[in-house]
Amino acid sequence: MTEIQVSETHARAPATTEAEPQGDLCIRTLAMPADTNANGDIFGGWLLSQMDIGGGVFASKIAKSRTVTVAIEAMNFRKAVYVGDLVSVHANLVRVGRTSITVHLEAWALRRREMVPILVTDGNFTYVSIDDQGHPQPIKQAGPPPIPA
Repeated sequence: MTEIQVSETHARAPATTEAEPQGDLCIRTLAMPADTNANGDIFGGWLLSQMDIGGGVFASKIAKSRTVTVAIEAMNFRKAVYVGDLVSVHANLVRVGRTSITVHLEAWALRRREMVPILVTDGNFTYVSIDDQGHPQPIKQAGPPPIPA
């Protein structure tokens, strides 16, 4: 069994000077022309959906079940994302409740011909563990690690 580690930062957005991605890499994708808004930048809704996909993968691994998104809060759109940017979503566990999991997600963009990614968006997403009928179910948390003999 593995122990669940919970971040001490609750709903606090990291400083805009964050130097590197924090947390588990959940998803990495390329921003394409079909994902643009009327201004030619990547549509914020597309970025939000990528974050939700990555967060859902992360939450399902913790819950060991299906999860559904129930809340998105503290979203910060810090920088624009452009066609050709490589977007990575990283997750940090904030809280595990009886049926819910709150995750802090960061989206980072690596621009073409650049070597250092930049934080473009972050926010807190809450997921609920559900059973096969779609009803909330308790999260089966892992117990403490075994004590070596």
